[in-house]
Amino acid sequence: MKKILVANRGEIAIRVMKTAQKMGIKTVAVFSTVDRNAPHVKFADEAVCIGEAPSSKSYLKGDKIIEVAKNLNVDAIHPGYGFLSENAAFAELCETNKIVFIGPKSRAIKIMGSKLAAKDAVKIYNIPMVPGIDEAITDVEKAKQIAKEIGFPILIKASAGGGGKGMRVVEKESELESQMNRAISEATSAFGDGSVFIEKYVSSPRHIEIQVMADSHGNVLHFFERECSIQRRHQKVVEEAPSCILTPKLRAKMGEAAIKVAKACDYLGAGTVEFLLDETHNFYFLEMNTRLQVEHPVTELISGVDLVELQIKVARGEALVIKQEDLKINGHALELRVYAEDPLNDFLPSVGYLDTYKLPKGEGIRVDNGFEEGMDISIYYDSMLSKLITYGNTREEAIQLMIKAIGNYIVKGVETTLPFGKYVCEHEAFRSGNFDTHFVKNFYSTQSLKAETENEAKIAALIAIKQYIQDQKLLRLPIK
Repeated sequence: MKKILVANRGEIAIRVMKTAQKMGIKTVAVFSTVDRNAPHVKFADEAVCIGEAPSSKSYLKGDKIIEVAKNLNVDAIHPGYGFLSENAAFAELCETNKIVFIGPKSRAIKIMGSKLAAKDAVKIYNIPMVPGIDEAITDVEKAKQIAKEIGFPILIKASAGGGGKGMRVVEKESELESQMNRAISEATSAFGDGSVFIEKYVSSPRHIEIQVMADSHGNVLHFFERECSIQRRHQKVVEEAPSCILTPKLRAKMGEAAIKVAKACDYLGAGTVEFLLDETHNFYFLEMNTRLQVEHPVTELISGVDLVELQIKVARGEALVIKQEDLKINGHALELRVYAEDPLNDFLPSVGYLDTYKLPKGEGIRVDNGFEEGMDISIYYDSMLSKLITYGNTREEAIQLMIKAIGNYIVKGVETTLPFGKYVCEHEAFRSGNFDTHFVKNFYSTQSLKAETENEAKIAALIAIKQYIQDQKLLRLPIK
C-alpha cells in the first residue's frame, strides 16, 4: 500500500494523513471549491477538487472519488467518519474497482446500518437488549398494544437513524400517535426511510461504547470503553476513557459482548459497539458504528495504540499481533468536541470568520485540529473545529488539565463549546461521576453559564485594573 486517498476533510483527514505519513504512505486529499485552501489540502502530497461546496456535490460523490483514485493510482481509500464512511454502496464500489476500502466489508455495513438488522444479527449470542420489538411498524394501534406490554415510558426510534433524528420519548399513551407520526416524518426526511421500532425507555442511562478491531485472520480485540454520556440533542460533546463507574468485571463482560457483536457480522477493521447502562449497571446493546469514531483519541491515549495504523495494517491483510491480555488501561483521557456553536443560544451553529485562533500546547494536551486563523466557518459542513484531548495519570488530573487547556484555547470571531466544556469539567455531578445522558437537561442552563462567564470577566477586569495601578505607581517613582 503506497498511496491512500482520504475521502474526508478537516481534522479527521489530517489525523489519517499523519499516520499514513508516519508509515511512509503517500496521501491524496479531495476537496470542494470552498475548501480549496483548507489545512488538509495543504497537508496531503496530492490534492484534487471534486466539486462544489455542498457535500452532495463533492464529498458524497462516490463515483467521482473513485475516478480520482484510479487516475492517481491510489491503492486504498480511508473514509474517516461521516460522509461516505458508513455507505455500503461506496464500500462496494471500492471493492468492484479493486481499491481497498479501509473499513469493514459492505455486507457488515449493511447489517449494522439498520438497527433492526443489527439486533437480529446479534440475537444468537444472547447479548442483552432493551425490551421492545424487532420489527418496523407504522400502525399506531399496534404501537399502543406493544407499549402497554413493555410499559411506558417508551422510545420510538428510526431503524436507519442516527444523531438523535427520528427519535421520540413517549411518556403516556395519549402522546403516542402524534410522536410516532413525527418520528416517521423526521426519519423519512433524514434517511429516506420512515421505518421505526419501539423499545422500553431507559430513564437514567449512561452511554458506554467499546472500541473493537478485527482482522481477516479471525482475531477480534476490544480496547476498553469510552464514556459518552455528556450530550446535547442526543449527540456527544464530552467523552472520556475509561468510564469511572465500570468495574473490571463489568468491563470484561461488556468487552466480550462487543467482540461477539463484531463476530456476528464478520467484521473487519475498527468499529464501535454502543451500549446503554442503566442505574443498576445492567447493559443493553444499542448499535454498532462501522467506522472510526470521532472520540477515538481517548482510547489511543489510555491503550497506547494508533488505531488508524491498525486500520491500515488490517486493510493490508496483516494479522493483529497484539493479544487481548497484552492490553492494559494506563491513565485517563478526556475529549471535548470544539464546535462552532453558541452554548448560550441552545447550541445553535455560529457561522463567521476566525479572527483569532490559537491552540493550547503542553504535556498531556492533544488537539486534533482542522482549522487555522483567518478561515471562514462554512455553512455547508459539520460545525466541529477540532477535538481538544487531555491525558493524565488520574481522572482528576485529566479534568484539571482540560480546564487549563480550555483557558489557553483562544478563539475570536465565532462562539464555541469551549465555555460549555469548562462548565462540565467544573460541575460537581461530572467530577463526582454521578451523571447520565440527561446532564444538560438536569444541570445546564444558559443563565448559569452566562453568570459564570460574567464573573470571570469581572475578575479579569479587576486584575487588569490592579496591574494598571501598579504600573502607574512605578511610572511615578522619582528617578534617582
